[in-house]
Amino acid sequence: MTYAFDPEIAAAISMLPQTDFSDLPAARRQIRELGATMLGEPDTTGITVREELVPGPDGAPDVRVRIYVPDRIAAPAAVFDVHGGGFIAGDLEMGHPGYLRLARELGVVVVAVDYRLAPEAPFPAGLEDCFAALVWTAKHASELGVDPARIVIHGGSAGGGLCAGLALLARDRGGPAIAFQYLGIPELDDRLDTPSMRAFVDTPLWNRPKAEYSWDCYLGEGVRGTEGVPVYAAPARATDLTNLPPAYISAMEFDPLRDEGIAYAHALLAAGVTVELHLFPGTFHGSAIVEHATVSKREAAERLAVLARALGVELD
Repeated sequence: MTYAFDPEIAAAISMLPQTDFSDLPAARRQIRELGATMLGEPDTTGITVREELVPGPDGAPDVRVRIYVPDRIAAPAAVFDVHGGGFIAGDLEMGHPGYLRLARELGVVVVAVDYRLAPEAPFPAGLEDCFAALVWTAKHASELGVDPARIVIHGGSAGGGLCAGLALLARDRGGPAIAFQYLGIPELDDRLDTPSMRAFVDTPLWNRPKAEYSWDCYLGEGVRGTEGVPVYAAPARATDLTNLPPAYISAMEFDPLRDEGIAYAHALLAAGVTVELHLFPGTFHGSAIVEHATVSKREAAERLAVLARALGVELD
């Protein structure tokens, strides 16, 4: 299929690897290396970085979190980040350069969670790890220098889907409080039946075959699309979206996840939740990694502006 990609992004597609999930360990290494190559050498200037092991859910292993504290604190607030990777890949190292940037540019604490991955640890393991880390962050807010009422959850791709599930879980369990949910290109719907999901079978970085594999790993073989999949696993299935935090959702034009993100924004609005939705033209899932493209710069600038507003931060 031919796609009308943004010219600056299209010129970089040939440099992107074709990840083969049939060898998952190799794919994980490739994704980690891609992030390191495209995002460049991390700059830790002005940021104190440390790690903690926090109690895992219901006797599960402890959960590793990495905490980024900027020398210049602009507000007593925090970004709680959940990395992407289709529920099956990604780690703190892949996200490290981005976490440093967020902490530095926003002037707030960033807490990143290293949750368990499928298929070794299918749903609900990863989500419960995220919830345990969020509970720890809220409980230790004072020692982190954070107002517990000013914690924003932030994630892209599967991380966006996990954040949507986390917001539902926190609401239904009576906390912790979440001030805002930033859902970047979120993976939300295991039914894989939207027009964009049916159409985009060969798009770069993410496409329908990869989405099928992702959900099969996360839910287990034969489960996706069946009755009874929990809304915490696939938030697009939720019928009650009331009393959730305000949200921002981004979507990319040629992303199989495009239509489920748009539909989720509509459903949140119908439930009385304040939502901002932005579809970026000429883009595909993960195309923001082509940082020099004008549309990618617009996306990055908007993300900072949205997070700053949610955190109560004045950008320079």
